[in-house]
Amino acid sequence: MFSNAEIGIDLGTANILVYTKSKGIVLNEPSVVAIDMDSKNVVAVGSEAKEMVGKTPQNIVPIRPLKDGVIADYDVTAQMLKEILKKVSKVAGLSMRKPTVVVCTPSGSTSVERRAIHNAVKSYGAKEVHLIEEPVAAAIGSDLPVDEPVANVIVDIGGGTSEVGIISFGGVVSCRSVRTGGDKMDDEIIQYIRKHYNILIGERTAENVKMEIGFALIDHDELSMDIRGRDMVTGLPRTITITSTEVQDAIRESLEAILETIRTTLENCPPELSGDIVDHGVTLTGGGALLKGMQKWLANEISVPVHIAPNPLESVAIGTGRALKMINKLQKAAK
Repeated sequence: MFSNAEIGIDLGTANILVYTKSKGIVLNEPSVVAIDMDSKNVVAVGSEAKEMVGKTPQNIVPIRPLKDGVIADYDVTAQMLKEILKKVSKVAGLSMRKPTVVVCTPSGSTSVERRAIHNAVKSYGAKEVHLIEEPVAAAIGSDLPVDEPVANVIVDIGGGTSEVGIISFGGVVSCRSVRTGGDKMDDEIIQYIRKHYNILIGERTAENVKMEIGFALIDHDELSMDIRGRDMVTGLPRTITITSTEVQDAIRESLEAILETIRTTLENCPPELSGDIVDHGVTLTGGGALLKGMQKWLANEISVPVHIAPNPLESVAIGTGRALKMINKLQKAAK
């Protein structure tokens, strides 16, 4: 048992991951809380709460308190963090008395949003709270040499935001954040099916479609999938078949927004570091890195090598935890 645990938290729009020094990643749960609106009590957190989405009685509402990578509902986020940290102390056998916590924040977040994250964690009783920028955490977790004077380009495509950062010597040289990610793609799939088929599907169905037959903008052998939804004319359930080419069309706008963000970041790179980027390329991380054909499509579009991080879904959390060792150095670089 540690009397003073050191933990890293990746407070993501889609998932919360918690990393401890001794055991690595001890918790990976969806950022969803189910709340009883009558008593304002938390009914479920994480996977249990996600199972309830779209299936609860009126008084129990599943909420995603983080929107676009920032806290949309402060009180609910604070409650969710408390429940998550309680789970961690059970799972990891850690005493959570006054832990030192490192939390990653999107690079585009304002000082008000950062303070909200800081206060939410502090209210749990953390001894110290350090904030680290998401691209830096993603780069550390992807095993890139962030403290060396070479350009490390990281593209982190998360649920709420996509971040592109050029990191050198422990600090961010150039960075762009766009509030487009996996959630926006799910929403575009929902709107596409509604417009072309007059059928309403839920977020979970849209996410499954994206994961099963979603492709980046490359030529591929067409795949198809049956999905069920509610017919908007008759109000009855109906099954339709959708193809991967249609999904490509649906998410085209989001993918192009991410590409534009990468291009803009690379254009703002100091010339000395541009040579490193041609040699070392770009590293993809986050759930969006797993979209079929993403690596090939980006490599064609930006004409530099594109690599996928060893563990794209967990690299931000791993980096946040590892940052505990180098936090002082990173904070100096940030100043």
